[in-house]
Amino acid sequence: MGVNLDGTLLAVDAGNSKTDVAVVSRGGTVLGAARGGGFQPPLVGVEAAIDGLVEIAGRAWAEAGGAGLPPEFAHVTACLANADLPVEEAALREELLGRGLSRSVRVHNDTFAVLRAGLDEPRGVAVVCGAGINCVGMTPDGRTARFPAIGKISGDWGGGGGLADEALWFAARAEDGRGLPTALAGALPAHFGLESMYALIEALHLGEIPMARRHELAPVLFAVAAGGDPVALSLVHRQAEEVVALSYVALRRLGLHHEEAPVMLGGSVLAARHPQLEERIRELLAARAPKAVIGFVTAPPVLGAGLLALDEVAAGPEAKARLRKRYEG
Repeated sequence: MGVNLDGTLLAVDAGNSKTDVAVVSRGGTVLGAARGGGFQPPLVGVEAAIDGLVEIAGRAWAEAGGAGLPPEFAHVTACLANADLPVEEAALREELLGRGLSRSVRVHNDTFAVLRAGLDEPRGVAVVCGAGINCVGMTPDGRTARFPAIGKISGDWGGGGGLADEALWFAARAEDGRGLPTALAGALPAHFGLESMYALIEALHLGEIPMARRHELAPVLFAVAAGGDPVALSLVHRQAEEVVALSYVALRRLGLHHEEAPVMLGGSVLAARHPQLEERIRELLAARAPKAVIGFVTAPPVLGAGLLALDEVAAGPEAKARLRKRYEG
C-alpha cells in the first residue's frame, strides 16, 4: 500500500549556499526530502531562482512516492535567503503562487527558519551570525520583529565577513604604523602561508587569494582574541554588543523584554561557542533583559520551515514533536 500524499505540506529552507526541501504530512512525518544549491535571486533573477527551487521540490516529491510534477500542496512555507524586505517576500510569494504548487504560500526570510527550529512555540528572538548578521522575532499571535539586514546601509555590523574585514583593517594599520600593535598583523597572513600583511594585501588585490576566502580569517581573529590580544578582543566584544543590541530591540518591539523569553543564537560564528564572545553576550544581555534565556540552534533550519508549515495548518503538538524527532534524533 502506498503512502497517502493527500493534504501534504511543503517546507523549504533556501540559504545562500544550499536549499533543503521536505514534503511533510499533517501528522509531522517527513515523506520525502531533497537538497540543492543556494538560492540567490540577486545573481540569477527571481524566475531562475524559483525554477531551481521547484526542481528540488520535484525531487522531494518523487522521494515521497509521488509521480510526475509536484501536486498542489495544502500549504507551502518557504524560508528564503535574500528575502530581506517585505516587498521581496511578496515578489517571491507571487512567483511561487504562479507555479501552482499551492494556493496557500507563506514566504519568510530564512532567519525565521532558524528561529522556529530552536523554539517549542513560535515565541522568541533569534540572532543569526554567519557570513553576515540578522535578527528576527515572533509571537504566537503572528507579530514579528525584523531588520532589513542588507549590510552597512541598514546599520549592520559584523558577521564572519564583517569581522574578517575589520581584522584586516586593524592588522594593515598595525604593520605600517598607523594603528595600534596587534598579533593579527602576523596571524592573518600566516593563515595563508604569507609573511606580512603587505603580502596578504597584494595577494587579495591581485586575486591570487580569492576575496571570498577572507571569511576564513574570522576563526583566526577569535584565536588571537583568546590569546589576550586587546585589538582582537575589542572586535569580539563589539560583535557581542551588536548581537545584544539586535536581541534587545527585537524583544522590546514584541513586548518580551521584561518577560522570560528565549533568545536563540545560530550561524557559524555563534554556533562555534567562542568563550569570549558567548560570555560577553550573556553579560550584556543579562543587564538589558534579565529574564531572557539564551539558547543555541543546532537543528537544521528546514526543521523550522516544517514547524512553521505545521503552525499554518494548526497541527497539534504530536505532529510537531514527530517532526522535531526526525531532525533532532
